[in-house]
Amino acid sequence: MRIGSEEHKRHFCRQFIDSHRRFEPENLPWPELDPETLARLRAVPFWQEVWHTERRAGAIVAAFAETVTDPLLRQAIDLEGVEETRHARLIEVMVRRYGLPGERQPLEPIRDVYRGFVDFGYGECLDSFLGFGVFSIARQSGFLPEALFDIFDTLMLEETRHIVFFVNWMAWQEANRRRSAAWLRGMIAFFYYSRAIGRLLGTVHRGRKANDGRDFSATQAGIFLDGFTFRRFVETCYSENARRMADFQPDLLRPRFLPALARGALSGMRLVAVRAAAASAA
Repeated sequence: MRIGSEEHKRHFCRQFIDSHRRFEPENLPWPELDPETLARLRAVPFWQEVWHTERRAGAIVAAFAETVTDPLLRQAIDLEGVEETRHARLIEVMVRRYGLPGERQPLEPIRDVYRGFVDFGYGECLDSFLGFGVFSIARQSGFLPEALFDIFDTLMLEETRHIVFFVNWMAWQEANRRRSAAWLRGMIAFFYYSRAIGRLLGTVHRGRKANDGRDFSATQAGIFLDGFTFRRFVETCYSENARRMADFQPDLLRPRFLPALARGALSGMRLVAVRAAAASAA
């Protein structure tokens, strides 16, 4: 299947559309939480930022969909907008139900619809890759009840579908713009990932500021960070990404930039560890 072909477009659009699941956030099996778990959940400083980000994502995707003239692409991107808006509703239900810190804020105007959609897509690739690791470590630690992780897993599945759809759409449209050279795609990805990292750092800063400067890891997240190392985090992100991507048909493209970066970092850390062990033995 040639990337950029009509067959490629039909394939990644149909895969996305056909895998859509219908559910209402209000009807999910939300568990009752004990006071200790509630305190731990409320100490997470990012709920308002996550809620706002999901609302803005839905608005960006919906606005971009209106500019798409291809009927099949339009259907798929419209559906992505529906799912992103539903993510925002899910976070809102959670905020209201458990008394989490967060208020609805006005959305910023979308000045460049295309740039906004592409920024969002690369940002979702970054957030999902890191989120896979955080989610797995938190689940293994028992940071929250398993019933909540089951609900969050629904979001993780949809985010995975979104990024697979996005990287295939990006490759398809770049091929049709005759910009399919590997080095050029790499430069484009590097540019947008750099922007995504900047936005992520801004989110972390705003979250900590909203939490009155308290260190989340020092207040409620000791159980989550037990045994935490940077190498373990990178290994978990890499392995969880591979596990989730294995669920998709092999002829669909997957994000490659961040897995390759993680693979290189892990190789470097292993080499350093081997040399350190050899030096100690000597």
